[in-house]
Amino acid sequence: MKLGIVGLPNVGKSTLFNALTKAGAESANYPFCTIDPNVGVVAVPDERLDKLAEMYHPKKLTPAVIEFVDIAGLVKGASQGEGLGNKFLSHIREVDAIVHVVRCFGGTEVIHVENSVDPARDVDTINTELILSDMEILERRIDRVKKLGKGDKSALAELPALERIEEALNNGKSARTVELSDDERAMLSDLPLLSWKPVIYCANVSEADLAKPEDENPYYVALKNAVSGEGAEIISVCAGIEAELSELDEDEQQAFLEDLGVTESGLNKLIKASYRLLGYISFLTAGEPEVRAWTIVKGTKAPQAAGKIHSDFERGFIRAEVVPYATLMEKGNYTACKEAGLVRSEGKEYVMQDGDIVLFRFNV
Repeated sequence: MKLGIVGLPNVGKSTLFNALTKAGAESANYPFCTIDPNVGVVAVPDERLDKLAEMYHPKKLTPAVIEFVDIAGLVKGASQGEGLGNKFLSHIREVDAIVHVVRCFGGTEVIHVENSVDPARDVDTINTELILSDMEILERRIDRVKKLGKGDKSALAELPALERIEEALNNGKSARTVELSDDERAMLSDLPLLSWKPVIYCANVSEADLAKPEDENPYYVALKNAVSGEGAEIISVCAGIEAELSELDEDEQQAFLEDLGVTESGLNKLIKASYRLLGYISFLTAGEPEVRAWTIVKGTKAPQAAGKIHSDFERGFIRAEVVPYATLMEKGNYTACKEAGLVRSEGKEYVMQDGDIVLFRFNV
């Protein structure tokens, strides 16, 4: 999973990126790696892996990971190449979802690029640049489809969907607000629209407002109202607090969060929101060589899940031997589950469930 962190300059975007990637590296038994100065890989916290490690004593423990990309700060005119606009837009094309950091704290110590705090305006600034970039791409696609349609009428099949998206963009609405059928989405799957990307709005609030932003922070309420029709996720974080948390061990983090009146870190909230937004779940493999979490899209069938491990597993799929994590914990070990008839043998049509512990049988 690859998430791009975006926002106007000085909204706390890079502070949050640095805190998240450092915390993620230090809170899990996973080697932090910097792919490039603005990319960090973070382990997904999953207590199920720790329990399985206690049971199997594996040589290797491998959690699911999220790649965070700190994308250059955006300014007005980015779609026309202003500032680092072209670089900004090309980086967004490569991510699965956008984490849009919005300033939701007052004060004058940190200068806002627009000299005032207005979440609705800030969201509109970035969305407008994405929409303007998309309009150019869409115009070229529509022109190409119309030309092809003169010789091949079947090429016009995607035109109605393209025109609905064009109408939305012309009205200042993101492509993700347009309702499309599954067939239309399949036809347009290669259309690289930026405003099609799922979004998590990340309200950067003050420490005092972190526990109850809906009650205490008018900027947070304004942001929530501004994005209510998008089907986006919205979470509150305090980038400064996240930076402090990243310096503490796990027990100290928990005590610090309790003192603040909150139950989980911004990193955990962001990971949960991204899984919900993208419809991801994890299945698990466990044995002495390795205990590992694998991320798949909800609704994935067993052979395709096996293919995440190796293409041969999918090609030669025979069956999946499945036991739910909760069942394994209840019985205490895999042998006890098997003796009780609780290890299921599933075929090619089985839809994987979150927390399934699986052994794939295959023959190539």
